[in-house]
Amino acid sequence: MSPLEELIARWEESEDVRPNLTGNVTLEAREAQWAPLPQWLDPRLSGSLQGMGIQRLYSHQARAADEAHRGKNVVLVTPTASGKTLAYNLPVLQRILEDPEARALYLFPTKALTQDQYTGLYSLIQGMAVPITTHTFDGDTPGDARQAIREMGNIVLTNPDMLHSGILPHHPRWMKLFGNLTHIVLDEMHTYRGVFGSHMTNVLRRLKRIARFHGSKPQFILCSATIANPRELAEALIEEPVELVDRSGAPTGTRRVLLYNPPVLNQALGIRANYIKQTRNLTLELLRRGISAIVFASSRLNVELLVKYLRESAARA
Repeated sequence: MSPLEELIARWEESEDVRPNLTGNVTLEAREAQWAPLPQWLDPRLSGSLQGMGIQRLYSHQARAADEAHRGKNVVLVTPTASGKTLAYNLPVLQRILEDPEARALYLFPTKALTQDQYTGLYSLIQGMAVPITTHTFDGDTPGDARQAIREMGNIVLTNPDMLHSGILPHHPRWMKLFGNLTHIVLDEMHTYRGVFGSHMTNVLRRLKRIARFHGSKPQFILCSATIANPRELAEALIEEPVELVDRSGAPTGTRRVLLYNPPVLNQALGIRANYIKQTRNLTLELLRRGISAIVFASSRLNVELLVKYLRESAARA
C-alpha cells in the first residue's frame, strides 16, 4: 500500500476520524473521448494547434466550439483542467481570421486568471503568424498602451470591475471594439452568484445595450466548473437562451473522495469543532507521511490562519 492508502485505511479504522466520515466513495478512472479537429478551422489555426502537439480535441471541446461557430450562445460546464479555454478560443480566432475587424471581449473574475489565460492565447496566436492582437486591460495597464488597445485590440481581456468602471463609461473611445464586437467570453461563471451575480447581470445588460448602440450583437460563451444549474445561471446572467455542453470528454484517474464533518461539541446548540483546526490536524498527518496536499479554505483570512497553524505545528514537531 502507498503511504496515502495506509493513511486512509487508518482513518477508516480510527475512533477519532471514522465517525466523522459522512461520505467515502471511489470514482473510477475514465478514458478520454476524442473528436477530430473541426473541418471549419482555418488551416493556419489548425496548424498552430498541431504545432503545440494538439492533433484532436476532447469531445466537449469540439461540441462547444461547433455550437459557438454556428452562432449560438454556449455554456460549457466541465471539471477543472479539462481544456475549456480551447473551446472558446477556437471559434473566436476563427471569426477574426475570417474578418480581421472582428473583436472579442474576455471577462475573468481576477487579474491573475486574466494573465494566465493571456499567455495561452498569445502562444496560439503566435503559432499562426498572423497580425491578431490581444491585450489585457486592467488597472495595471500603462496609460500609453490604453489607446493602442482601444484601437487595435482584436481580443481584450479584462475583469468585471474594469469593464464597469474603466470601459463602459468611456464607450465612445471604444468604438472599434463595440462596433465590431462578435463574442463575449465569461469564464468562471460559477463565481457570479448571489448579490455579485445580480450586479454582474446589470453590467452585462449595460454592455449589451452599448454594443447595440454601436451596431453589434455579440454572442456569449460561458464556462464554469461543475455546478448543479449551469443553464439556469447562464440564462439569468445574460438573459438569453444558451446551449448547454456538460459531458466532459477529458480523461480522469481513479479518485477517492472522503467527506469529513467536524465532530459535534454541543448537541443542544449544534456547535461543531472548528473546521480550520480540524483541517490542520488532517493535513499534518498527510505532511508527516510526505504526502503532497493542496488545501483550500473559504476565504483568504482562513487560508492565512491555516498556514499559520500548520507552520506552528510543524515547528513544534
